[in-house]
Amino acid sequence: MVPITHFLYLATGLFAIGAAGVLLRRNALMVLMSLELMLTGVNLALVTFSRAWGNHEGQIFAFFCIAVAAAEAAIGLALVVALFRGRRVSANLDDLRLLRD
Repeated sequence: MVPITHFLYLATGLFAIGAAGVLLRRNALMVLMSLELMLTGVNLALVTFSRAWGNHEGQIFAFFCIAVAAAEAAIGLALVVALFRGRRVSANLDDLRLLRD
């Protein structure tokens, strides 16, 4: 059996890589993918703690987080596509300042 600490190390690594991607990347698609990676790390930690404590609340909450993450990704991708088609701007986050005009 794999120890719980290995799952927590993996969850921490996923979250850290996702946070670095959010902070360092300027492409909107890369930022959305990094956010999804961060949510995957959080969901893995929730399921790990749920398994360690012997209850199912963490797994249920992780399921709802996955549903919300899917909706967030769909809306984010729709916004990026609409911006690219409507204004012919790149997916760079610095170009999104054009929305204020």
